[in-house]
Order: sequence, then C-alpha cells, then structure tokens
Amino acid sequence: MNFQDKIVLVTGGTGGLGREVSMAFIEAGAAVIVTYRNAEEFGALAAAAQRIGAAPSAGMSVDVTDAQAVEKCVADIVAKHGRLDILVNTVGGYAGGVNLWEADARTYEQMLGLNLKAGFVLARGVVPQMIKQQRGWIVNIASKAAVDHGAGGALYAASKAGALALFDSLAAEVKEHNINVNTVLPSIIDTAANRKGMPGADFSKWPKPEEIARVILFLCSEEARVIHGAAIPVYGKT
Repeated sequence: MNFQDKIVLVTGGTGGLGREVSMAFIEAGAAVIVTYRNAEEFGALAAAAQRIGAAPSAGMSVDVTDAQAVEKCVADIVAKHGRLDILVNTVGGYAGGVNLWEADARTYEQMLGLNLKAGFVLARGVVPQMIKQQRGWIVNIASKAAVDHGAGGALYAASKAGALALFDSLAAEVKEHNINVNTVLPSIIDTAANRKGMPGADFSKWPKPEEIARVILFLCSEEARVIHGAAIPVYGKT
C-alpha cells in the first residue's frame, strides 16, 4: 500500500501500538505527524525512522483531551501541508483489577478522559477539515473490552464501549462527505508493558503491534473504501 500523497496524524504515535502504526505509515511513504507526551519516545521513533532513510514529518507534544490544543495542532498541520487525510487515534489507558464499588472517582475520570474524551476532541478537531476536502479516513483504537465486559474492568470497558458508540455514530454522520470511519478492537496487545504486567501469559497468542498496524493501514487505503462504520476484531488467538 502506497501512502506517498497522504498526510497522516497518529495520536499517541510513540507508544507501544502507536509507534508501529507511525512506522508503518512512514515506511509506506506518508507524511506522518505524531503526538506524544514523552520526548524520549519521540526521539526513539525518529531514530528508527532515520535508520530506514525516512523520518516523521513532525512531532507535537499535545494533550489530546484539550480541545484548544488539538484545534491548534490540526490548524498547524493544515497550514503546513494544506490538508489532513488520515487520523489514527491510539491514545488510551487501562486500569482494572478491582470491583466497580472499589474503584475511585479519579480512575473513572482517567478512563473516560483517555479512552473516550480524547476521541471526541480529536474527531471534533479533524472532521471539519475532512469535510472541506470531501475525503478522509479515521480509525480509533478501542478494545475487545468494548464488547466483552469482564469482571474487574468496568470503568475501562465502559469507556471503550462509549468510544465504540461515539465513532459508530460519527460514521453515520459523515457518510455523505466521503469520510471513512472505523474502529479497531484489539485484545491484549503484545507490548513490553503487557508482558511485564502478565508474566505468566502465553504471549504467542496476543496480536502484535505491527500486525494491528497492517490492519489499520488497510482500513486507511482506497482498497478498503467500502469498509465504513465497522468494528474490526483483532484478537489473535485469545
């Protein structure tokens, strides 16, 4: 898949999944802008890109739950590139392991902020530009927990289920504007953090970040133009 004429924003683009998504688009020739909160992670991404003779177009330290910061981010991208073709939102967080009545209000706010509010703020920020262009692609990363609500993760599951509903409704709203909106539902992703958190698990069954990245690239390609308003399960063998 060739993305040489595409301007891509990957939010959370230096994290466990976001880095692989960013690298996949970079390797495919896109101009990639990433948001990050950790400068060292952005430096590592830039170094990895340089090793293959490429580079992210830009990195921005942005709080994607801040509407004004996101609006400025989008405005800066459009001012430089003239358009914004693709948004992939990989921002998210997990908290669990306790019963609902044992969870605190701070955790509730964190889960809603990272897993639901960020998607709302980003969609609100990029959709008007995509409507002007009459073309765009949006992929939001939710979770298997959005549809499989297990014990000990009520706040996480609720926030991801909300995100799934949010982008499903958005897909219905932008049909006439030639904007594709889809959600990817990974199970436990094979990242260093998850391996550390679950050392006794069978890592071979978990989907790898680079495998999920290839699914995302396909959803953002013209070959997938008929896939719209979908929730794509990427569960591995779990």
